Amino acid sequence: NAQPAWKIIRETPSTANIDSDRGLGVIVAPKAMRIAITKAKEVGIGMVTLGNARHLGMASYHAMLALEHDMIGVCMTSCPPSVLPTFGAEPRLGTNPIAVAAPARNEPPFVFDAATSTVAGNKLGIARRLGSRLEPGWLADREGSPVMEYMDAPIGDAVSEYTLLPLGSTREMGSHKGYGFGAIVDILAGVLTGVGYGAVPGRPNFGHYVAAYSINAFTDVDTFKDLMDEWLRMMKTTKPAPGHERVLVAGQPEAEVEAVRRVEGIPLHPEVIQWLRDICSEFSVPCLV
Repeated sequence: NAQPAWKIIRETPSTANIDSDRGLGVIVAPKAMRIAITKAKEVGIGMVTLGNARHLGMASYHAMLALEHDMIGVCMTSCPPSVLPTFGAEPRLGTNPIAVAAPARNEPPFVFDAATSTVAGNKLGIARRLGSRLEPGWLADREGSPVMEYMDAPIGDAVSEYTLLPLGSTREMGSHKGYGFGAIVDILAGVLTGVGYGAVPGRPNFGHYVAAYSINAFTDVDTFKDLMDEWLRMMKTTKPAPGHERVLVAGQPEAEVEAVRRVEGIPLHPEVIQWLRDICSEFSVPCLV
């Protein structure tokens, strides 16, 4: 719905539940996060669920909105089913990402954003575009058996022959943990909205959850940021294992790439450029790429 009449349907001093009226999460979720931030300023914590929603975009974007308010931000999204539960042969969960952002003083903020599946779904499309092989344990075949060898990215009709696995790939490698994290997202960002969850009522249903934690409600902000700097530097200065140059923390690679992109620009695959040109032409929008 391009013009959703979203509304708060239940509210307390620290929480709210929103009917998104089929609005894109990338549009409605920032509004929900602003509500969460306002509540966190008042009572220390703000949490907002969004039902009857659509695609969220980058989960960490919404979590990072809390950073400038000296808050920790959280975002989760319950997505349509594309991931098998452990021991399952039918997709029951979405990729169900979890994002957490925490500010620091001098170091780039800690920003974690990851699917609870082995990989995000778009990684398969990227692999296909680049001609890269898929890693063992990313996908299961139509019987639900994990594919534990390198394979080419499926194309065309072959795409339906494979399904994403939960983080961990197999029970022996910890897939029950990825399965559990995905289930938690379905509950907090789906069931808790009262509307449904990724698999119900079905595509293209999404549910979202955003939260803001006011650092000042727990400890002194300056103390927290100094400790975050200390913690981040501790992790970064960890002795690297053989064959590796350094240890990274969540948010560091993105901060480093952002600095380069702001100078050199953002590289786009020709397929993406053509899609942008086609969609701009379809809607008579000027295309700048």
